Order: sequence, then structure tokens, then C-alpha cells
Amino acid sequence: MAKVLSMQRRAVMTGLALLGLAACGGRQPVRPLVGPDGLPLPTVYRITPEMEAEVGYRMLDSLNTLRAAAGAAPVAFDPLLNAAAATHSRDMAVQNRPWHFGSDGSSPIDRLARVGYRGQLIGEVISETYEDELETLAAWAKAPDTRATILNPSATKCGLAWFQEQSGKIWWTMVLAA
Repeated sequence: MAKVLSMQRRAVMTGLALLGLAACGGRQPVRPLVGPDGLPLPTVYRITPEMEAEVGYRMLDSLNTLRAAAGAAPVAFDPLLNAAAATHSRDMAVQNRPWHFGSDGSSPIDRLARVGYRGQLIGEVISETYEDELETLAAWAKAPDTRATILNPSATKCGLAWFQEQSGKIWWTMVLAA
């Protein structure tokens, strides 16, 4: 009887070992998907409702870090500028093009007037991307024209908004004003 149990145990152990090896043997190494340029394909960055507040403040903190390094004072969120930016982000998505004019022909100055902002517009930066907020800010910081806008020492207020499509594409708008 002991010999039969020993053989059964050995058979079970051998079976488990073979099952484990079979599971490992068929796997291919995981490789990131790459595009025709040889770079990894981007993954979709989804902004969930739980993330919304932190996305804005992460962008603002990073913007103010860049401004400090350039010798410019920090900017603070302004709810009117946020509203103007939100309107434009959604409108760019409707138009399916990143540009500074609304579907009704409105300019950034017009949008600030509509929300009741009485200060001076410094500039507006926009983006159509699948990138997160820090990658978007980094892209703005690299381009000379948008860098000049976000680091303008006259700016004291900031408005930020985005609209994310089902596909994951994000339409970013940042408005800087004094």
C-alpha cells in the first residue's frame, strides 16, 4: 500500500512539474509594440473623474516650477480663465482642429470677455494630443513661441482645461492673463 501511495505521489508531482514547464514553454517574451519609426507606440492616457483635480494642479505646479527656473513669478488658477479654456477645448474637439479661433469666429480675447474676465490676455496655448499633462507642458516648453507665452513674466493668472474624446485624444487649452 505504501508503495502504491509513493508511486501516486511521484506521478502527481511529475504531472505538476510537466504542467508547469508546459505553461512556461509556450510563452513568447513580451515586447512593446513599435511603430514604423521604431519607437514604442503610445498608450492611451485616460483622465478619469477621480483624476481631474490632480491633473490641473499637477500641470499648474509644473508650470510654476518652469516659471521659477526662468525667473518669473508663479501664476494662480482663475475660475473665469478656466471657464474660457474649457469652452475652447470642447469647441476645438467639435471643429476637429487645434486653432485659436472658435467655431463662431471668436478669439481668445472674445472668450475672456464672454466669461467676464476684465484683465489683460497674455496668451493662449493649445494642443491636440494623446499625451498627458506633463508631456503636453513639456512640448509647450520646447517650442519657442509657446515657451514665451507660458513663461511670460507679466502673467499672474492661469486657466487650464481639456476635453477628452472617446478615442483618448485630448484637446488642451491654457490661457495666461494678468
